[in-house]
Amino acid sequence: RGIFLFNDLGSLQQWKKAYDTKSAPVNSQNQKVQEDVEVYVAQRYIDNPYLIGGKKFDLRLYVLVTSYLPLRIWMYRSGFARFSNHRFTMQRGDISNAYVHLTNVAIQKTAPSYDKETGCKWDLRAMKLFMVSKHGMDPVNKCMADIQTLCIRSLQSVQKVMMNDKHCFELYGYDVMIDDELKPWLIEVNASPSLSSDTTADHELKVGMLEDMTDIVDMEKKMTGREDQVGGFDLIFNNGPVRKERPMGTQTLLGCYNNRVRNKQKLAQAHRVRETHHGEAAAAKK
Repeated sequence: RGIFLFNDLGSLQQWKKAYDTKSAPVNSQNQKVQEDVEVYVAQRYIDNPYLIGGKKFDLRLYVLVTSYLPLRIWMYRSGFARFSNHRFTMQRGDISNAYVHLTNVAIQKTAPSYDKETGCKWDLRAMKLFMVSKHGMDPVNKCMADIQTLCIRSLQSVQKVMMNDKHCFELYGYDVMIDDELKPWLIEVNASPSLSSDTTADHELKVGMLEDMTDIVDMEKKMTGREDQVGGFDLIFNNGPVRKERPMGTQTLLGCYNNRVRNKQKLAQAHRVRETHHGEAAAAKK
């Protein structure tokens, strides 16, 4: 069980648990009992990942869906890159080395060289700025826009089979990898992603993201429903692409400066103004 790599179809046999008429177990009536076949997901291995410091990484991004009918998608500006502890190599002898090929924190934190103080994560905006310094603004902005499009398309692909309830929402954790041509690849979509944190920066990001998510859900009915940004979340799809002001040359705000505090102050002020107007209108009626 778990994640494993192979470069030979014959290697799959050791992971296969299938019914065999010759060796199948029998019950008390001496009847053959068919065992359940385990289900696996096979994915193409990205053998040309984008490397920073010679190490492989993937991105964890957060996407909030508040409705599937119509489809309404919010994307969080911040995220983080998860790095491996060992330098990347495609040598055959290292194919079983999880510290080289897998970026999962649960795996990397068991590495002897893992540093609990710094962890193995890097803020998305810092990583984007590093990539801009290497490749220029336009290629990196296109990469970020392609990631946003990838997230939208993945949700459109399942829209018709998802149960829709206007009282429900779902937060997804997207795992995306970038190759050396700045092409993003979708690795996995996690429903109810892990929100545990292992560094102070990680804790601050996730607490802020959850706070902004509850503002969007709006249990206290403080929003108008016309907002296109709430905290660090940007509305990117509302039964169609959302057009909004962005920094020049950018097609998405993913990886841009997260002005969530300023935005929340602006929303709170707008709410106070509405409450004052409502109070004045009610007093006038009396």
